[in-house]
Amino acid sequence: MTSWRTASVSLLGFSSGLPLGLVWIALPDWMRQSGMDIRLVGLITLAQVPWTFKFLWSPLMDRYQLPWLGRRRGWMALAQIALFVLGLCLAGLGQHPDAPWVVATLAFAIAFASASQDIAFDAYTVDVLRPDEQGIAVGAKNMFYWLGFKGLGGASIALAAQYSWPAVNILLAAVYLPMLLITWKAPEPANVSLSPRTIKEAVWNPFLGFLGRHRALEILAFVFFYKFADNLAISLIRPFLFDMGYSDLDRGLGLTLFSLIASILGTMIGGALTGVIGLGHSLWLFGFLQIFSNIGYVLVARSGVNHAVLYSASTFDNLATGLGSGAFLVLLLRLTQKRFSATQYALFSSLFSLPRIVAGPVTGFAVDAMGWEAFFWCTLLAGVPGLVLLQRFAPLGEREPRIESEPPPARARRALTKAQLGWRGLAGGLVSLVFAAMAVSALSALKSMRAHPGTGFDLAQPLISLLQPTDVGGWIQTAGVVVFGAFAGLLTAAVFAARSGDGPASA
Repeated sequence: MTSWRTASVSLLGFSSGLPLGLVWIALPDWMRQSGMDIRLVGLITLAQVPWTFKFLWSPLMDRYQLPWLGRRRGWMALAQIALFVLGLCLAGLGQHPDAPWVVATLAFAIAFASASQDIAFDAYTVDVLRPDEQGIAVGAKNMFYWLGFKGLGGASIALAAQYSWPAVNILLAAVYLPMLLITWKAPEPANVSLSPRTIKEAVWNPFLGFLGRHRALEILAFVFFYKFADNLAISLIRPFLFDMGYSDLDRGLGLTLFSLIASILGTMIGGALTGVIGLGHSLWLFGFLQIFSNIGYVLVARSGVNHAVLYSASTFDNLATGLGSGAFLVLLLRLTQKRFSATQYALFSSLFSLPRIVAGPVTGFAVDAMGWEAFFWCTLLAGVPGLVLLQRFAPLGEREPRIESEPPPARARRALTKAQLGWRGLAGGLVSLVFAAMAVSALSALKSMRAHPGTGFDLAQPLISLLQPTDVGGWIQTAGVVVFGAFAGLLTAAVFAARSGDGPASA
Protein backbone atom coordinates (compact mmCIF):
# COMPACT_ATOMS: atom_id res chain seq x y z
CA MET A 1 0.00 0.00 0.00
CA THR A 2 3.04 2.33 -0.05
CA SER A 3 2.67 2.56 -3.85
CA TRP A 4 -0.48 4.30 -5.04
CA ARG A 5 -0.30 2.21 -8.23
CA THR A 6 -0.56 -1.14 -6.42
CA ALA A 7 -2.88 0.30 -3.77
CA SER A 8 -5.45 1.54 -6.31
CA VAL A 9 -5.31 -1.72 -8.27
CA SER A 10 -5.75 -3.71 -5.05
CA LEU A 11 -8.64 -1.69 -3.62
CA LEU A 12 -10.55 -1.58 -6.92
CA GLY A 13 -10.53 -5.38 -6.92
CA PHE A 14 -13.35 -5.14 -4.34
CA SER A 15 -15.56 -3.29 -6.83
CA SER A 16 -14.79 -5.97 -9.43
CA GLY A 17 -15.74 -8.91 -7.21
CA LEU A 18 -18.90 -7.53 -5.59
CA PRO A 19 -21.29 -7.84 -8.61
CA LEU A 20 -20.23 -11.45 -9.18
CA GLY A 21 -20.98 -12.22 -5.53
CA LEU A 22 -24.48 -10.84 -6.01
CA VAL A 23 -25.22 -12.65 -9.29
CA TRP A 24 -23.44 -15.93 -8.59
CA ILE A 25 -23.95 -16.42 -4.83
CA ALA A 26 -26.80 -14.32 -3.47
CA LEU A 27 -29.40 -14.54 -6.26
CA PRO A 28 -29.26 -18.36 -6.77
CA ASP A 29 -29.65 -18.86 -3.01
CA TRP A 30 -32.56 -16.40 -2.93
CA MET A 31 -34.32 -18.13 -5.83
CA ARG A 32 -33.76 -21.68 -4.60
CA GLN A 33 -35.03 -20.69 -1.17
CA SER A 34 -38.22 -19.43 -2.78
CA GLY A 35 -38.90 -22.92 -4.15
CA MET A 36 -37.65 -22.50 -7.72
CA ASP A 37 -36.68 -25.67 -9.62
CA ILE A 38 -32.92 -26.36 -9.56
CA ARG A 39 -32.84 -26.52 -13.38
CA LEU A 40 -34.34 -23.04 -13.66
CA VAL A 41 -31.88 -21.72 -11.05
CA GLY A 42 -29.07 -23.15 -13.15
CA LEU A 43 -30.44 -21.56 -16.34
CA ILE A 44 -30.84 -18.14 -14.72
CA THR A 45 -27.14 -18.20 -13.89
CA LEU A 46 -26.76 -17.51 -17.64
CA ALA A 47 -27.25 -13.88 -16.63
CA GLN A 48 -23.47 -14.04 -16.14
CA VAL A 49 -23.00 -14.21 -19.93
CA PRO A 50 -21.67 -10.60 -20.26
CA TRP A 51 -18.58 -11.55 -18.21
CA THR A 52 -17.83 -14.24 -20.78
CA PHE A 53 -18.51 -12.25 -23.95
CA LYS A 54 -17.14 -8.89 -22.82
CA PHE A 55 -14.47 -9.09 -25.52
CA LEU A 56 -17.25 -8.28 -28.03
CA TRP A 57 -17.44 -4.62 -26.95
CA SER A 58 -13.97 -4.24 -25.43
CA PRO A 59 -12.54 -2.90 -28.75
CA LEU A 60 -14.80 0.15 -28.36
CA MET A 61 -13.19 0.85 -24.99
CA ASP A 62 -9.75 0.46 -26.57
CA ARG A 63 -10.63 2.78 -29.45
CA TYR A 64 -12.64 5.53 -27.70
CA GLN A 65 -11.92 7.57 -24.59
CA LEU A 66 -14.43 9.42 -22.41
CA PRO A 67 -13.71 13.13 -21.79
CA TRP A 68 -12.82 12.61 -18.12
CA LEU A 69 -10.39 10.61 -15.96
CA GLY A 70 -8.20 9.27 -18.77
CA ARG A 71 -8.42 6.33 -21.17
CA ARG A 72 -9.32 3.65 -18.60
CA ARG A 73 -10.61 5.33 -15.43
CA GLY A 74 -13.40 7.18 -17.26
CA TRP A 75 -15.03 3.93 -18.32
CA MET A 76 -14.55 2.50 -14.83
CA ALA A 77 -16.35 5.45 -13.23
CA LEU A 78 -19.28 5.25 -15.66
CA ALA A 79 -19.72 1.53 -14.96
CA GLN A 80 -19.65 2.09 -11.18
CA ILE A 81 -22.40 4.70 -11.44
CA ALA A 82 -24.52 2.23 -13.45
CA LEU A 83 -23.95 -0.51 -10.85
CA PHE A 84 -25.10 1.84 -8.09
CA VAL A 85 -28.36 2.63 -9.93
CA LEU A 86 -29.06 -1.01 -10.88
CA GLY A 87 -28.50 -2.13 -7.30
CA LEU A 88 -31.20 0.29 -6.14
CA CYS A 89 -33.55 -1.07 -8.83
CA LEU A 90 -33.00 -4.63 -7.58
CA ALA A 91 -33.86 -3.47 -4.07
CA GLY A 92 -37.30 -2.41 -5.33
CA LEU A 93 -38.42 -5.95 -6.17
CA GLY A 94 -39.48 -6.84 -2.64
CA GLN A 95 -38.47 -9.58 -0.27
CA HIS A 96 -39.10 -12.52 -2.62
CA PRO A 97 -38.21 -13.13 -6.29
CA ASP A 98 -41.89 -13.36 -7.29
CA ALA A 99 -40.95 -12.20 -10.80
CA PRO A 100 -37.89 -14.36 -11.53
CA TRP A 101 -37.46 -13.11 -15.10
CA VAL A 102 -37.41 -9.50 -13.90
CA VAL A 103 -34.71 -10.50 -11.41
CA ALA A 104 -32.84 -12.26 -14.22
CA THR A 105 -33.05 -9.16 -16.44
CA LEU A 106 -31.66 -6.91 -13.74
CA ALA A 107 -28.96 -9.51 -13.00
CA PHE A 108 -28.01 -9.45 -16.69
CA ALA A 109 -27.79 -5.64 -16.66
CA ILE A 110 -25.63 -5.73 -13.51
CA ALA A 111 -23.37 -8.31 -15.16
CA PHE A 112 -23.05 -6.13 -18.28
CA ALA A 113 -22.10 -3.04 -16.26
CA SER A 114 -19.71 -5.09 -14.15
CA ALA A 115 -18.10 -6.69 -17.22
CA SER A 116 -17.58 -3.22 -18.69
CA GLN A 117 -15.96 -2.10 -15.45
CA ASP A 118 -13.72 -5.18 -15.56
CA ILE A 119 -12.62 -4.45 -19.14
CA ALA A 120 -11.38 -1.00 -18.16
CA PHE A 121 -10.02 -2.14 -14.79
CA ASP A 122 -8.02 -5.05 -16.20
CA ALA A 123 -6.61 -2.84 -18.94
CA TYR A 124 -5.68 -0.25 -16.30
CA THR A 125 -3.92 -2.99 -14.30
CA VAL A 126 -1.87 -4.03 -17.36
CA ASP A 127 -1.01 -0.39 -18.16
CA VAL A 128 -0.13 0.94 -14.70
CA LEU A 129 1.84 -1.88 -13.04
CA ARG A 130 5.58 -2.39 -13.45
CA PRO A 131 6.73 -6.02 -14.07
CA ASP A 132 8.22 -6.32 -10.57
CA GLU A 133 4.87 -5.25 -9.05
CA GLN A 134 2.67 -7.77 -10.89
CA GLY A 135 2.91 -10.79 -8.57
CA ILE A 136 2.29 -8.91 -5.32
CA ALA A 137 -0.35 -6.60 -6.87
CA VAL A 138 -2.28 -9.53 -8.36
CA GLY A 139 -2.28 -11.27 -4.97
CA ALA A 140 -3.58 -8.16 -3.20
CA LYS A 141 -6.07 -7.41 -5.97
CA ASN A 142 -7.45 -10.95 -5.68
CA MET A 143 -7.67 -10.58 -1.91
CA PHE A 144 -10.00 -7.58 -2.25
CA TYR A 145 -11.79 -9.28 -5.14
CA TRP A 146 -12.63 -12.24 -2.88
CA LEU A 147 -13.69 -9.86 -0.11
CA GLY A 148 -16.25 -8.39 -2.49
CA PHE A 149 -17.17 -11.66 -4.18
CA LYS A 150 -17.41 -14.13 -1.30
CA GLY A 151 -17.12 -11.76 1.64
CA LEU A 152 -19.94 -9.30 1.13
CA GLY A 153 -21.61 -11.46 -1.52
CA GLY A 154 -21.82 -14.48 0.80
CA ALA A 155 -22.58 -12.46 3.92
CA SER A 156 -25.57 -10.95 2.11
CA ILE A 157 -27.43 -14.26 2.55
CA ALA A 158 -27.06 -14.14 6.33
CA LEU A 159 -27.86 -10.40 6.40
CA ALA A 160 -31.02 -10.97 4.34
CA ALA A 161 -32.12 -13.61 6.84
CA GLN A 162 -31.79 -11.05 9.66
CA TYR A 163 -33.18 -8.03 7.81
CA SER A 164 -34.50 -8.23 4.22
CA TRP A 165 -33.28 -8.53 0.65
CA PRO A 166 -34.26 -4.92 -0.23
CA ALA A 167 -32.13 -3.62 2.67
CA VAL A 168 -29.20 -5.81 1.63
CA ASN A 169 -29.42 -4.65 -2.00
CA ILE A 170 -29.38 -1.01 -0.92
CA LEU A 171 -26.26 -1.73 1.14
CA LEU A 172 -24.55 -3.45 -1.81
CA ALA A 173 -25.41 -0.52 -4.11
CA ALA A 174 -23.98 2.03 -1.66
CA VAL A 175 -20.59 0.29 -1.66
CA TYR A 176 -19.90 1.60 -5.19
CA LEU A 177 -19.75 5.21 -3.94
CA PRO A 178 -16.38 4.88 -2.14
CA MET A 179 -15.14 2.78 -5.08
CA LEU A 180 -15.94 5.74 -7.33
CA LEU A 181 -13.77 7.95 -5.13
CA ILE A 182 -10.82 5.53 -5.44
CA THR A 183 -11.22 5.52 -9.23
CA TRP A 184 -11.10 9.31 -9.26
CA LYS A 185 -7.90 9.41 -7.17
CA ALA A 186 -6.10 6.50 -8.91
CA PRO A 187 -2.94 7.56 -10.84
CA GLU A 188 -2.66 7.54 -14.61
CA PRO A 189 -0.11 5.12 -16.15
CA ALA A 190 3.32 6.67 -16.71
CA ASN A 191 3.58 5.56 -20.35
CA VAL A 192 0.19 5.76 -22.02
CA SER A 193 0.07 3.71 -25.23
CA LEU A 194 -1.62 5.08 -28.35
CA SER A 195 -5.22 4.12 -29.00
CA PRO A 196 -6.01 2.12 -32.14
CA ARG A 197 -6.70 4.49 -35.03
CA THR A 198 -9.80 2.74 -36.38
CA ILE A 199 -12.50 0.37 -35.19
CA LYS A 200 -11.20 -2.28 -37.59
CA GLU A 201 -7.74 -2.01 -36.06
CA ALA A 202 -9.20 -2.15 -32.54
CA VAL A 203 -11.32 -5.22 -33.35
CA TRP A 204 -9.07 -7.41 -35.50
CA ASN A 205 -5.46 -6.68 -34.61
CA PRO A 206 -5.64 -7.89 -30.98
CA PHE A 207 -7.32 -11.17 -32.00
CA LEU A 208 -5.37 -11.95 -35.13
CA GLY A 209 -2.09 -10.84 -33.61
CA PHE A 210 -2.44 -13.28 -30.72
CA LEU A 211 -3.92 -16.15 -32.72
CA GLY A 212 -0.98 -15.93 -35.13
CA ARG A 213 1.60 -16.62 -32.42
CA HIS A 214 3.13 -20.01 -31.66
CA ARG A 215 0.94 -22.39 -29.61
CA ALA A 216 -1.86 -19.79 -29.44
CA LEU A 217 -4.59 -22.42 -29.63
CA GLU A 218 -3.07 -24.51 -26.86
CA ILE A 219 -2.78 -21.44 -24.65
CA LEU A 220 -6.39 -20.39 -25.30
CA ALA A 221 -7.64 -23.91 -24.63
CA PHE A 222 -5.62 -24.00 -21.41
CA VAL A 223 -7.15 -20.67 -20.32
CA PHE A 224 -10.57 -22.30 -20.75
CA PHE A 225 -9.86 -25.66 -19.07
CA TYR A 226 -7.46 -24.79 -16.25
CA LYS A 227 -10.20 -24.02 -13.71
CA PHE A 228 -13.05 -25.95 -15.34
CA ALA A 229 -13.23 -28.64 -12.62
CA ASP A 230 -13.23 -26.02 -9.90
CA ASN A 231 -15.96 -23.97 -11.60
CA LEU A 232 -18.18 -27.01 -11.99
CA ALA A 233 -17.84 -27.90 -8.31
CA ILE A 234 -18.79 -24.49 -6.93
CA SER A 235 -21.23 -23.18 -9.57
CA LEU A 236 -24.34 -24.13 -7.55
CA ILE A 237 -22.74 -24.73 -4.17
CA ARG A 238 -25.35 -22.75 -2.21
CA PRO A 239 -28.32 -24.63 -3.71
CA PHE A 240 -26.37 -27.86 -3.01
CA LEU A 241 -26.05 -26.93 0.66
CA PHE A 242 -29.73 -25.97 0.76
CA ASP A 243 -30.62 -29.43 -0.58
CA MET A 244 -28.35 -31.02 2.06
CA GLY A 245 -30.32 -29.25 4.80
CA TYR A 246 -27.95 -26.46 5.87
CA SER A 247 -29.49 -23.28 7.30
CA ASP A 248 -29.28 -19.68 6.02
CA LEU A 249 -26.57 -18.96 8.58
CA ASP A 250 -24.53 -21.99 7.46
CA ARG A 251 -24.80 -21.10 3.76
CA GLY A 252 -24.21 -17.42 4.29
CA LEU A 253 -22.07 -16.09 7.12
CA GLY A 254 -20.85 -19.43 8.51
CA LEU A 255 -19.56 -20.87 5.24
CA THR A 256 -18.33 -17.50 3.99
CA LEU A 257 -16.17 -16.88 7.05
CA PHE A 258 -14.08 -20.01 6.49
CA SER A 259 -13.97 -19.83 2.69
CA LEU A 260 -13.13 -16.13 2.68
CA ILE A 261 -10.11 -16.55 4.96
CA ALA A 262 -8.85 -19.43 2.82
CA SER A 263 -9.43 -17.49 -0.44
CA ILE A 264 -7.55 -14.44 0.82
CA LEU A 265 -4.60 -16.52 1.96
CA GLY A 266 -4.62 -18.50 -1.26
CA THR A 267 -4.70 -15.51 -3.61
CA MET A 268 -1.96 -13.63 -1.77
CA ILE A 269 0.29 -16.69 -1.49
CA GLY A 270 -0.45 -17.77 -5.07
CA GLY A 271 0.50 -14.41 -6.57
CA ALA A 272 3.60 -14.00 -4.43
CA LEU A 273 4.92 -17.54 -5.02
CA THR A 274 5.07 -17.04 -8.78
CA GLY A 275 8.21 -14.96 -8.26
CA VAL A 276 9.70 -17.41 -5.73
CA ILE A 277 9.18 -20.86 -7.26
CA GLY A 278 8.40 -19.73 -10.81
CA LEU A 279 5.16 -19.37 -12.74
CA GLY A 280 5.45 -22.80 -14.38
CA HIS A 281 5.89 -24.65 -11.08
CA SER A 282 3.03 -22.63 -9.55
CA LEU A 283 0.58 -23.48 -12.33
CA TRP A 284 1.30 -27.22 -11.98
CA LEU A 285 1.21 -27.39 -8.18
CA PHE A 286 -1.93 -25.31 -7.79
CA GLY A 287 -3.64 -27.06 -10.72
CA PHE A 288 -3.34 -30.42 -8.97
CA LEU A 289 -4.65 -28.96 -5.71
CA GLN A 290 -7.69 -27.41 -7.44
CA ILE A 291 -8.76 -30.77 -8.84
CA PHE A 292 -8.10 -32.77 -5.68
CA SER A 293 -10.03 -30.30 -3.48
CA ASN A 294 -13.38 -31.29 -5.09
CA ILE A 295 -13.30 -34.58 -3.17
CA GLY A 296 -14.26 -32.57 -0.08
CA TYR A 297 -17.73 -31.94 -1.51
CA VAL A 298 -18.16 -35.68 -2.12
CA LEU A 299 -17.72 -36.13 1.63
CA VAL A 300 -20.23 -33.32 2.29
CA ALA A 301 -22.79 -35.05 0.05
CA ARG A 302 -22.28 -38.31 1.98
CA SER A 303 -22.30 -36.90 5.51
CA GLY A 304 -25.49 -34.82 5.46
CA VAL A 305 -25.50 -31.89 7.89
CA ASN A 306 -22.00 -32.09 9.36
CA HIS A 307 -20.45 -28.67 10.01
CA ALA A 308 -16.92 -29.95 10.56
CA VAL A 309 -16.89 -31.73 7.18
CA LEU A 310 -18.48 -28.75 5.41
CA TYR A 311 -16.08 -26.14 6.77
CA SER A 312 -13.03 -28.36 6.18
CA ALA A 313 -14.05 -29.07 2.58
CA SER A 314 -14.86 -25.42 1.87
CA THR A 315 -11.62 -24.15 3.42
CA PHE A 316 -9.44 -26.55 1.42
CA ASP A 317 -11.33 -25.87 -1.81
CA ASN A 318 -11.12 -22.10 -1.50
CA LEU A 319 -7.45 -22.19 -0.53
CA ALA A 320 -6.67 -24.23 -3.66
CA THR A 321 -8.88 -21.97 -5.81
CA GLY A 322 -7.12 -18.87 -4.53
CA LEU A 323 -3.67 -20.32 -5.15
CA GLY A 324 -4.60 -21.25 -8.71
CA SER A 325 -6.15 -17.87 -9.45
CA GLY A 326 -3.11 -15.99 -8.17
CA ALA A 327 -0.72 -17.81 -10.52
CA PHE A 328 -3.16 -17.85 -13.42
CA LEU A 329 -3.78 -14.09 -13.44
CA VAL A 330 -0.03 -13.40 -13.50
CA LEU A 331 0.06 -15.52 -16.66
CA LEU A 332 -2.70 -13.40 -18.22
CA LEU A 333 -0.82 -10.17 -17.47
CA ARG A 334 2.26 -11.54 -19.22
CA LEU A 335 0.25 -12.55 -22.27
CA THR A 336 -1.32 -9.09 -22.77
CA GLN A 337 0.03 -6.28 -24.99
CA LYS A 338 -0.50 -2.76 -23.62
CA ARG A 339 -1.78 -1.12 -26.81
CA PHE A 340 -4.68 -3.58 -26.96
CA SER A 341 -4.83 -4.30 -23.23
CA ALA A 342 -8.61 -3.87 -22.97
CA THR A 343 -9.43 -6.24 -25.84
CA GLN A 344 -6.72 -8.86 -25.32
CA TYR A 345 -7.17 -9.14 -21.55
CA ALA A 346 -10.95 -9.20 -22.07
CA LEU A 347 -10.47 -12.13 -24.46
CA PHE A 348 -8.33 -14.03 -21.98
CA SER A 349 -10.53 -13.30 -18.98
CA SER A 350 -13.66 -14.11 -21.02
CA LEU A 351 -12.25 -17.54 -21.81
CA PHE A 352 -11.31 -17.79 -18.13
CA SER A 353 -14.91 -17.05 -17.08
CA LEU A 354 -16.58 -19.11 -19.86
CA PRO A 355 -16.35 -22.35 -17.82
CA ARG A 356 -18.08 -20.53 -14.95
CA ILE A 357 -20.97 -19.57 -17.27
CA VAL A 358 -21.21 -23.05 -18.77
CA ALA A 359 -20.89 -24.64 -15.33
CA GLY A 360 -24.21 -23.35 -13.98
CA PRO A 361 -26.52 -24.91 -16.60
CA VAL A 362 -24.34 -28.04 -16.94
CA THR A 363 -24.36 -28.55 -13.17
CA GLY A 364 -28.12 -28.03 -12.94
CA PHE A 365 -28.87 -30.69 -15.56
CA ALA A 366 -26.07 -33.04 -14.46
CA VAL A 367 -27.21 -33.03 -10.82
CA ASP A 368 -30.80 -33.52 -11.94
CA ALA A 369 -29.60 -36.53 -13.97
CA MET A 370 -27.11 -38.24 -11.61
CA GLY A 371 -27.33 -36.66 -8.13
CA TRP A 372 -24.85 -34.52 -6.20
CA GLU A 373 -22.31 -37.14 -5.10
CA ALA A 374 -21.83 -38.71 -8.56
CA PHE A 375 -21.58 -35.22 -10.05
CA PHE A 376 -18.73 -34.19 -7.73
CA TRP A 377 -16.81 -37.35 -8.64
CA CYS A 378 -17.20 -36.48 -12.33
CA THR A 379 -15.75 -32.99 -11.79
CA LEU A 380 -12.34 -34.56 -11.08
CA LEU A 381 -12.13 -35.76 -14.69
CA ALA A 382 -12.97 -32.26 -15.96
CA GLY A 383 -9.64 -30.96 -14.64
CA VAL A 384 -7.45 -33.36 -16.64
CA PRO A 385 -7.57 -31.50 -20.01
CA GLY A 386 -6.18 -28.33 -18.40
CA LEU A 387 -3.10 -30.14 -17.10
CA VAL A 388 -2.54 -31.91 -20.44
CA LEU A 389 -2.59 -28.53 -22.22
CA LEU A 390 -0.30 -27.00 -19.59
CA GLN A 391 2.33 -29.58 -20.55
CA ARG A 392 2.38 -28.14 -24.09
CA PHE A 393 3.82 -24.72 -23.16
CA ALA A 394 4.97 -25.24 -19.56
CA PRO A 395 6.39 -28.80 -19.31
CA LEU A 396 6.43 -30.30 -15.83
CA GLY A 397 9.67 -29.33 -14.09
CA GLU A 398 10.30 -26.07 -16.00
CA ARG A 399 10.32 -22.89 -13.93
CA GLU A 400 8.74 -20.53 -16.50
CA PRO A 401 6.20 -21.16 -19.30
CA ARG A 402 7.22 -20.73 -22.94
CA ILE A 403 4.90 -17.90 -23.93
CA GLU A 404 7.11 -14.98 -24.94
CA SER A 405 10.52 -15.95 -26.27
CA GLU A 406 9.68 -18.94 -28.47
CA PRO A 407 9.08 -17.76 -32.08
CA PRO A 408 6.41 -19.31 -34.28
CA PRO A 409 7.71 -21.89 -36.73
CA ALA A 410 8.58 -20.48 -40.13
CA ARG A 411 6.11 -21.54 -42.82
CA ALA A 412 4.63 -20.21 -46.00
CA ARG A 413 1.23 -18.62 -45.51
CA ARG A 414 -1.51 -18.27 -48.10
CA ALA A 415 -4.23 -15.72 -47.44
CA LEU A 416 -7.74 -17.18 -47.48
CA THR A 417 -10.67 -15.58 -49.26
CA LYS A 418 -13.76 -14.45 -47.37
CA ALA A 419 -15.68 -17.41 -48.79
CA GLN A 420 -13.04 -19.87 -47.59
CA LEU A 421 -13.06 -18.33 -44.13
CA GLY A 422 -16.85 -18.44 -44.11
CA TRP A 423 -16.99 -22.14 -44.98
CA ARG A 424 -14.41 -23.00 -42.33
CA GLY A 425 -16.30 -20.98 -39.72
CA LEU A 426 -19.58 -22.64 -40.70
CA ALA A 427 -18.03 -26.10 -40.42
CA GLY A 428 -16.56 -25.33 -36.99
CA GLY A 429 -19.88 -23.93 -35.81
CA LEU A 430 -21.87 -26.97 -37.02
CA VAL A 431 -19.48 -29.44 -35.38
CA SER A 432 -19.67 -27.51 -32.10
CA LEU A 433 -23.45 -27.23 -32.31
CA VAL A 434 -23.79 -31.01 -32.77
CA PHE A 435 -21.39 -31.62 -29.86
CA ALA A 436 -23.39 -29.30 -27.56
CA ALA A 437 -26.70 -30.86 -28.61
CA MET A 438 -25.41 -34.38 -27.93
CA ALA A 439 -24.01 -33.37 -24.53
CA VAL A 440 -27.28 -31.75 -23.40
CA SER A 441 -29.33 -34.68 -24.70
CA ALA A 442 -27.06 -37.18 -22.96
CA LEU A 443 -27.65 -35.45 -19.63
CA SER A 444 -31.42 -35.58 -20.18
CA ALA A 445 -31.17 -39.27 -21.07
CA LEU A 446 -29.19 -39.95 -17.88
CA LYS A 447 -31.87 -38.22 -15.84
CA SER A 448 -34.60 -40.30 -17.45
CA MET A 449 -32.64 -43.52 -16.89
CA ARG A 450 -32.14 -42.67 -13.21
CA ALA A 451 -35.81 -41.74 -12.74
CA HIS A 452 -37.10 -44.87 -14.52
CA PRO A 453 -34.70 -47.80 -13.90
CA GLY A 454 -34.80 -50.47 -16.56
CA THR A 455 -35.83 -48.17 -19.41
CA GLY A 456 -32.30 -47.97 -20.84
CA PHE A 457 -30.36 -45.06 -22.29
CA ASP A 458 -32.65 -43.29 -24.81
CA LEU A 459 -30.91 -40.44 -26.62
CA ALA A 460 -33.47 -39.95 -29.38
CA GLN A 461 -36.28 -38.40 -27.32
CA PRO A 462 -34.08 -35.69 -25.70
CA LEU A 463 -32.77 -34.77 -29.17
CA ILE A 464 -36.33 -34.41 -30.47
CA SER A 465 -37.23 -32.25 -27.45
CA LEU A 466 -34.19 -30.07 -28.12
CA LEU A 467 -35.27 -29.55 -31.73
CA GLN A 468 -38.92 -28.96 -30.73
CA PRO A 469 -38.94 -27.01 -27.43
CA THR A 470 -42.34 -26.63 -25.78
CA ASP A 471 -41.68 -24.42 -22.75
CA VAL A 472 -39.49 -21.50 -21.64
CA GLY A 473 -36.79 -23.76 -20.20
CA GLY A 474 -36.66 -25.76 -23.44
CA TRP A 475 -36.31 -22.62 -25.57
CA ILE A 476 -33.50 -21.32 -23.36
CA GLN A 477 -31.73 -24.66 -23.61
CA THR A 478 -32.02 -24.71 -27.41
CA ALA A 479 -30.90 -21.08 -27.68
CA GLY A 480 -27.85 -21.84 -25.52
CA VAL A 481 -26.81 -24.64 -27.87
CA VAL A 482 -27.20 -22.35 -30.91
CA VAL A 483 -25.21 -19.52 -29.30
CA PHE A 484 -22.43 -21.95 -28.40
CA GLY A 485 -22.25 -23.14 -32.01
CA ALA A 486 -22.22 -19.57 -33.37
CA PHE A 487 -19.42 -18.51 -31.04
CA ALA A 488 -17.35 -21.59 -31.94
CA GLY A 489 -17.85 -20.83 -35.64
CA LEU A 490 -16.60 -17.26 -35.26
CA LEU A 491 -13.59 -18.45 -33.29
CA THR A 492 -12.80 -21.03 -35.97
CA ALA A 493 -12.89 -18.39 -38.70
CA ALA A 494 -10.65 -16.05 -36.66
CA VAL A 495 -8.09 -18.82 -36.09
CA PHE A 496 -7.87 -19.60 -39.80
CA ALA A 497 -7.62 -15.88 -40.61
CA ALA A 498 -4.72 -15.43 -38.19
CA ARG A 499 -2.90 -18.56 -39.35
CA SER A 500 -3.28 -17.62 -43.03
CA GLY A 501 -1.52 -14.28 -42.48
CA ASP A 502 -4.56 -11.99 -42.73
CA GLY A 503 -3.64 -10.17 -39.52
CA PRO A 504 -0.43 -8.36 -38.59
CA ALA A 505 1.88 -10.57 -36.57
CA SER A 506 3.10 -7.59 -34.62
CA ALA A 507 -0.34 -6.65 -33.35
